[in-house]
Amino acid sequence: MPATDYQASFLGRISIRRNQVIAMDGNHEQELQDLELFSKHVSERFAELLSSPDDVPFDALLSISWLRKLLDFFLCCEAEFKGILMMGNDPSQISKPPLDRLIPEFLDRSVKALDVCNAVTNGLESVRHYQKLAEIVVSALEQKPIGDGQSRRAKKALTSLMSAMNVDDKECSAAKATERSWSFSRRGVSSKDRVPEHFRSVSNQVAKNWSAAKQIQAMTNNLVPPRGAEGSGLASPVYTMNVIMVFVMWALVAAIPCQERNGLSAIHFPAPKQLNWAQSIIGLHEKIGEEWKKKEKKGTAGLLDEMQKMEKLGNILMDFTDSFQFHGDITGQKAEEAAAHAAELAETCRRMEEGLLPLQMQIREVFHRIVKTRTELLNALDQVGKSSPPLL
Repeated sequence: MPATDYQASFLGRISIRRNQVIAMDGNHEQELQDLELFSKHVSERFAELLSSPDDVPFDALLSISWLRKLLDFFLCCEAEFKGILMMGNDPSQISKPPLDRLIPEFLDRSVKALDVCNAVTNGLESVRHYQKLAEIVVSALEQKPIGDGQSRRAKKALTSLMSAMNVDDKECSAAKATERSWSFSRRGVSSKDRVPEHFRSVSNQVAKNWSAAKQIQAMTNNLVPPRGAEGSGLASPVYTMNVIMVFVMWALVAAIPCQERNGLSAIHFPAPKQLNWAQSIIGLHEKIGEEWKKKEKKGTAGLLDEMQKMEKLGNILMDFTDSFQFHGDITGQKAEEAAAHAAELAETCRRMEEGLLPLQMQIREVFHRIVKTRTELLNALDQVGKSSPPLL
């Protein structure tokens, strides 16, 4: 069943329960079933991400399509989480232990996640810049026969591409690669629907001393599994959603150019393996972490699968353009190999052209969903506070 079908069925189930008058024992039993179903959906979604075959280019780990699937799963899990927390329960529960502590921590992580969304969107502008340089290379090498002018043009673009992709993390800013700046702020909305200034991306630029790795590390602070009786209550989905949010932000930062990511692989998620959904997330974290360790030593713009292919093909074609300038016209097998590599680079550019904008729009949707849920939870806490009898 597709993730959206799971979500619709699950939320419909909770909505029906909310409108029914049930005995307290029955209500508790139903709540336990909802928690179990939520956990099952999370487990199935991340197991699907873990099983993505690396030999299928369009669905490989950390490819654009894989990241889009990850964000789709995040949105589905987030909708189900909010349904469990707010649709079928007494709103006053979120102000009682342990939620009186867990909800504020969740809201704080949400703010940090918004910063990551902004930083990743900046990084996507760098990826677009790489794509444009690679398209210049393809355009030059598609000419037949390849002359000295085409070779020089390709080499110049390749030099710029390889230099940009190996930039140090501290210099990894889309502002240095492109002039265009994207904003998450929405247009044409009424004042009452407008996102508060603190949560809108105004300039979409992060501070010079901002660190993506430190931001993710800060999101893991106080992130501990519920213990004892808390594990069978609402503390469980709050913890689950916290881990999902941290992992999604961590994966985005690993894949897409971001500012200051040193030590990203050292970030660990406190997810006990006995939880049915945790094994897949731990497995994904280990696979991505190992790849990051390999690349971190020599410097990398990110682990996005399309960028990895672009870097590999760029190095091969750089050797070809060097040989061309040294030996003159090249024909035969080497020319055919260069044409094949240029065609492969063209296919990578095509996938980027088709996927980067939808990916950016999904990150935008994640940003606004986080803002909306945070606002709703704050409003609920405010209402509970107003309805509580004053202390004498």
